[in-house]
Amino acid sequence: MKRKHITYILVIFLIGISNLLMAQHQNLYSKESFVNQSDTLFYRMLLPKNFDESKQYPLVLFLHGAGERGHNNESQLVHGSALFASEENREKFPAIIIFPQCPKNDFWAHANFNRNNTPKKIEFPLNVAPNKSMELVMLLIDNMVSKPYIQKNQVYVGGLSMGGMGTFEIVYRKPNLFAAAFSICGAGNPEGTKTYAKTTPFWVFHGSNDTVVNPQYSVNMVGSILKYGGKPNFTLYAKDNHNSWDSAFAEPKLLPWLFSNIKH
Repeated sequence: MKRKHITYILVIFLIGISNLLMAQHQNLYSKESFVNQSDTLFYRMLLPKNFDESKQYPLVLFLHGAGERGHNNESQLVHGSALFASEENREKFPAIIIFPQCPKNDFWAHANFNRNNTPKKIEFPLNVAPNKSMELVMLLIDNMVSKPYIQKNQVYVGGLSMGGMGTFEIVYRKPNLFAAAFSICGAGNPEGTKTYAKTTPFWVFHGSNDTVVNPQYSVNMVGSILKYGGKPNFTLYAKDNHNSWDSAFAEPKLLPWLFSNIKH
């Protein structure tokens, strides 16, 4: 009993340390809001160390998954924010990082779900108006890119799950904006890649055992990018389920690859 008690205390201690470290890096992201008429988009923003408005910096947009939706302007930082906020990466890759939050009643991508299938079947219609949250994100990015301190040929986007779907969609809707993009366990309309296959480098990640978003969706997107003349990176993790973002964020070449791309 004594050993179990000590183990329990140790687990609680480690959880506390983990939560403290998470809070520390999340506090580096300021709480912001973007207002367009009667609509508000909450987002968090990480500025480079020693930010100077007279200089120019790359801009990174990160789109979270469905589980992080809400209005608290906090949940969207659960996955991915630590990667950009690490001391090492802030030194190597000074950039402005944006983490918007999608409300619970909305979705980044325009997607139609058939939940009778497992994994569920998803369709992504083209030539339709964006969802409200996607519309606000695009307006926010337009507003940010207009700032003199943004390096306009180094604007990037990435996301996981619902955010991976949103990544494919926003690049489809803005094919001339992004210097590079990465999608983790996402999906999209393969025909939409025709607009950006040759102009936006992509790195696509997925887990072979994904029971939430079928990895075949990423395979189809990569195949279509190749079909239309693109040269994507593709990483399929043999043992990963839906949380392939853990493996993707651990890729030592992800950020060097991302920031090496410059829009011509």
